[in-house]
Amino acid sequence: MSAPQPRLDDLRIERSQAEARPNSAFRWIMGSGVALALAALGWWLTRTQPLVVPTALARAETSTGPDRTVLNASGYVVARREATVSSKFTGKVVSVNVEEGVSVQAAQVLAHLDDTNVQASLQLARAQLAAAGTAFAETRVRVREAEKEFKRQSALQSSGASAQAELDRAEAASQAWQARLAQQQSEQVVAERNVAIWQQQLEDTVIRAPFAGIVTSKNAQPGEMISPMSSGGFTRTGICTIVDMQSLEIEIDVNESYLNRVTPNQAVDASLDAYPGWKIPGKVIAIIPTADRQKSTVKVRVGFDQLDPRVLPQMAVKVAFREATGPSAVAPLRISRGVVIPKSAVRSWEGRDTVFIIRQGRAERREVTIGGSQNNDSTVSAGLAAGDRVITEVPAELREGALVTEKNL
Repeated sequence: MSAPQPRLDDLRIERSQAEARPNSAFRWIMGSGVALALAALGWWLTRTQPLVVPTALARAETSTGPDRTVLNASGYVVARREATVSSKFTGKVVSVNVEEGVSVQAAQVLAHLDDTNVQASLQLARAQLAAAGTAFAETRVRVREAEKEFKRQSALQSSGASAQAELDRAEAASQAWQARLAQQQSEQVVAERNVAIWQQQLEDTVIRAPFAGIVTSKNAQPGEMISPMSSGGFTRTGICTIVDMQSLEIEIDVNESYLNRVTPNQAVDASLDAYPGWKIPGKVIAIIPTADRQKSTVKVRVGFDQLDPRVLPQMAVKVAFREATGPSAVAPLRISRGVVIPKSAVRSWEGRDTVFIIRQGRAERREVTIGGSQNNDSTVSAGLAAGDRVITEVPAELREGALVTEKNL
């Protein structure tokens, strides 16, 4: 059977098939384009917006004044002499003669305790002393009588009118009475000491001020029990608290990293939180030669050049340690030159001073070393270079590497 012969009709293309293929490809291309456009729009709408932050330029330090601040610290006003006055024994309070805020002098009577039992014991001791004195006087008479008898027997025995036994008996009696006299003399001394003890206990029922000062708290009322040791319940451990206002000073915990900026007799400016505009001159009294390894700090004592009635114990105070030159300065510390930035740019992170700078549109955290502060500026001695742009107001949500843009651009 022969193969079919080709025909001209076999080369004809149906219009429906020719049109179907281009339309399908076009719709696929259009669908993919729309999907890409929607994805791009979603990324644009959901992308992280850069934080707008204010910045400042770190500028080279130019201050070379003789009285600049090398360290800022905070502490509290404390009294070197402060005492909660109590009694030597447990007793009931009869009267309290002071109130809060009252000035007292040394040895001034603050309170009285019930002395009824002490008075009775003192009267008994005095009676025992009197009895010992009477017995002592009687024994002295007996001693003189025994000595006379011994002398008489000695004379009689010498003349042969008395036996040796009588002389021996008189001698033994004399020695016995002398021993009895010595014993009673000792008993009389014991009775005198017993009277002195009860007299001292009677004196101890009167509570007196140990030194001059001001009463800052009243801890007991008449009728309450007081004890030198805490026994729980309603027993008080003190009558009142007295503070010597002439012994006020400042205690500061300085971080070990900054201790090399503090020297004895170094001049300081203190500022009470209650009076922020009042600068109080003072100086370093002592650097306590031990560190607190829990806090990595060293205690520094600062004294006032002149006390003022406005300075009160336990007040919060800020202290600026000054670097001074001249013959009165003691080994002034020289701080290397650095850059100056606003104080508000410095933040504490894990116990370190840090700042945020802007680098290539992102925030970068830098650890810095603060060399000193004055007014609203801080001097950075290490960690920054002149020309770096630091963020002056760090938002709470700012993290390292976050996109940022400068507010003042």
